[in-house]
Amino acid sequence: MSTALLVLEDGRVFKGQSYGAEGKTLGELVFATGMTGYQETLTDPSYAGQIVVQTAPHIGNTGVNSRDEESTKVWVAGYVVRDPSRIVSNFRAEKSLPDELKKFGIVSISGIDTRALTIHLRSAGSMRAGIFSGEAAEASIDELLAQVKSAAQMKGLSLSDQVTTDSAYTVAAEGNKVGKVAIVDLGIKRSTIEHMAARGLEIEVFPAKVDAATLIASNPDAVFFSNGPGDPEASGKQVEVLREILQQKIPFFGICFGNQLLGRALGFDTYKLTFGHRGINQPVMDRTTGKVEVTAHNHGFAVKVDGGPEVDSPAGFGRVLVSHVSLNDNVVEGLQCLDIPAFSVQYHPEAAAGPHDSNYLFDRLVEVIESNKVAK
Repeated sequence: MSTALLVLEDGRVFKGQSYGAEGKTLGELVFATGMTGYQETLTDPSYAGQIVVQTAPHIGNTGVNSRDEESTKVWVAGYVVRDPSRIVSNFRAEKSLPDELKKFGIVSISGIDTRALTIHLRSAGSMRAGIFSGEAAEASIDELLAQVKSAAQMKGLSLSDQVTTDSAYTVAAEGNKVGKVAIVDLGIKRSTIEHMAARGLEIEVFPAKVDAATLIASNPDAVFFSNGPGDPEASGKQVEVLREILQQKIPFFGICFGNQLLGRALGFDTYKLTFGHRGINQPVMDRTTGKVEVTAHNHGFAVKVDGGPEVDSPAGFGRVLVSHVSLNDNVVEGLQCLDIPAFSVQYHPEAAAGPHDSNYLFDRLVEVIESNKVAK
């Protein structure tokens, strides 16, 4: 096992051992607080361009299996763990985590103090970093730091085209069909589609660059914008498409990146969080019910809404309720339009690894579709 170096943009260096593939990788360094579900994290397209630090110290003990994949590949730019499991011990395991990382060429590092690293990121904020192992680690620290500083910033970066489907495809509804949803794939997770299909929704998934006319021509009962990576401010075309959907009063639901794009379509700004929300233990208040949900997150950007909880849409779409809010830092975690059939949440109600407190949001989508049909 060769030496590996994690070099941060601010000059801090962590020395550990190579894990997964050897070589060099650059990306935005972020931490995820989940104690389980590492495979769902790795295969979530929302993590494209990011080097993920697992705050839980022991990773890899349950191996990996094809059923838990959220997509067809590992998307993280790099992976940081403290104590990788020496063995795989789970009846569902099909292979080991390091073998999976090697398969997809994910340069990773183990054996570092991830607690100290996380505390540093909570103070300094997410930043660019690089993992270097093998021959790539033989350069001087100054040379490695220069490579890190040459990497792209996440702010202003559009990544949807890198993670979206190449062409449109359909998924049949399970049981009795109750409606059809047109999905704009900005980095969608498999479990999102499964939740919708299980509720009797036929699904047609479109690439990120789809135009509004194509979506409308598919005759959907609702339009859905998925999760995904990148800066929402760099997705102006998707925002314009969404505004056309809202003007047609076609029901809309968005998750994570889809929430940020709904915010921008309604005329609100978005901004970059200092270190973001990532993990499966984030408390959120649903203001429409008063209930607190434990939720799964992966976002480094958020919607900015001044005042509230009920405000007017700056873009002229009527009243908007900040329907969900983070109990850690009051970040906007959900929007509900009161004059048009549109709503969204910043977190992940489809969380395959759990928690499942927010699965009801897919039921809300069905209710909105059925109510809209009655109104017609």
